[in-house]
Amino acid sequence: MTEAHHERVLIVDFGSQVTQLIARRVRESGVYCEIHPYDKAEAALAAMRPKAIILSGGPASVHEAESPAAARALFEADVPVLGICYGEQTMCAELGGKVEPGTTREFGRAEIEIVRDSPLLEGLGGAGHRETVWMSHGDKVTALPQGFETVAVSEGSPFAVIADEGRRFYGIQFHPEVAHTPRGALILRNFTHRIAGLSGDWTMASYRQEQVEKIRAQVGKAKVICGLSGGVDSSVAAVLIHEAIGDQLTCVFVDTGLLRQNEATQVVTMFRDHYNIPLVHVDASDLFLGELAGVTDPETKRKTIGRLFIDVFDRESAKIEGAEFLAQGTLYPDVIESVSARGGPSAVIKSHHNVGGLPDYMKLKLVEPLRELFKDEVRALGVELGLPPPFVGRHPFPGPGLAIRIPGEITREKVAVLQQADAIYLDEIRKAGLYDSIWQAFAVLLPVKTVGVMGDARTYEHVLALRAVTSTDGMTADFFEFPWDVLGRCATRIINEVRGVNRVVYDVTSKPPGTIEWE
Repeated sequence: MTEAHHERVLIVDFGSQVTQLIARRVRESGVYCEIHPYDKAEAALAAMRPKAIILSGGPASVHEAESPAAARALFEADVPVLGICYGEQTMCAELGGKVEPGTTREFGRAEIEIVRDSPLLEGLGGAGHRETVWMSHGDKVTALPQGFETVAVSEGSPFAVIADEGRRFYGIQFHPEVAHTPRGALILRNFTHRIAGLSGDWTMASYRQEQVEKIRAQVGKAKVICGLSGGVDSSVAAVLIHEAIGDQLTCVFVDTGLLRQNEATQVVTMFRDHYNIPLVHVDASDLFLGELAGVTDPETKRKTIGRLFIDVFDRESAKIEGAEFLAQGTLYPDVIESVSARGGPSAVIKSHHNVGGLPDYMKLKLVEPLRELFKDEVRALGVELGLPPPFVGRHPFPGPGLAIRIPGEITREKVAVLQQADAIYLDEIRKAGLYDSIWQAFAVLLPVKTVGVMGDARTYEHVLALRAVTSTDGMTADFFEFPWDVLGRCATRIINEVRGVNRVVYDVTSKPPGTIEWE
């Protein structure tokens, strides 16, 4: 829980796959918010004492037995309430309205027509204005609770936007949090700033100072160990903790041999030479690559990497006398998923990105200074702390490293080929000025070989796939529309410079909400 003096918004999660986007949009306007599942909403209400409440969407039907319902206490807290999609429906059901199965469903882009003025839609246009939004519902409100009026309608929803201005209760049938509702962020800002009267006091400068004070109070004179992966999250956590407690922090950097080209050298140079942070560098590449020899099952590979990482980290940590705390780069999405109204993510998907948590027997207390932040906020904090912008802006990199970008057996030779090809790919993207326009770009060494002709010789070598996706939220993704000349340069350089590759393909797969990694 953040410091009490921040204005706070409670987001009640009814299981929507895009609930996190509501929080991101709210925070983008400078307002701190937290997501709590509907069955824990009353406890969160008492603990947070929020200035406003947002009810998320969800997959259930209000009229079905055992469907989740908004707690009555939420409407008795004397603060503004905004219901989104299912949130609007449960609000109406709880306050005396009526929700029924729709005769037609409304999914995708739609237009609402504003029929009366409301501060919620301020800045969109007056009565008669039509606005593009993103709908996703099968049920619909058929009767409003007492005190509510219709603010906007759509072809499939006679109550697309509703309001009880006296009690400051609002409902919208569409999703303002997704990018497909172009001015959805303005609607959310109208709710938090115009209706709830929040000023927006959530800044990285204030967060930095608060966390420094928290870390000092929590740790005292004890020592802290940080598992440094070389990624943005653990690096920002390490720099922040070092600012708080100095040399009481020791970072342990386990080089698995599965990092990007020259990444281990870059990490050691930055933390030892630039920041002067105590760092233990363990080159365990022989151990990892040796244990992975002959392993082809993707899940077995991940579990092997996780087990070895824990073993190496445990061995090195035991050498640090007086260590009582373990620093982790846990982010807010991890916290949300652990208590999600949907029961959390599947273990298989989660293991795709991580190498596994540390065992209980290590008996270390956790320091998690980033657990209230989203990924983009971590990057903003990194800039605030003075980390180099090119480092802070690096594309996401999975915990198991290149292991999940080499389907099939992993060998040292394959890793070397992929490292070199991936470095060329990223170098050409940077030269073209496209790196910051792409959420994630990487190469994959496919378990396929093809016959080719290079010069006067026939070759039988690997196929390399290039991937680049755009994303505004890290949850959904679409392929990046590369200029053909850039792709051409990438392919030409890789084939000419990387021995073992004779064909390069570009993957144009899009991803729905969920993981945006390769597999």
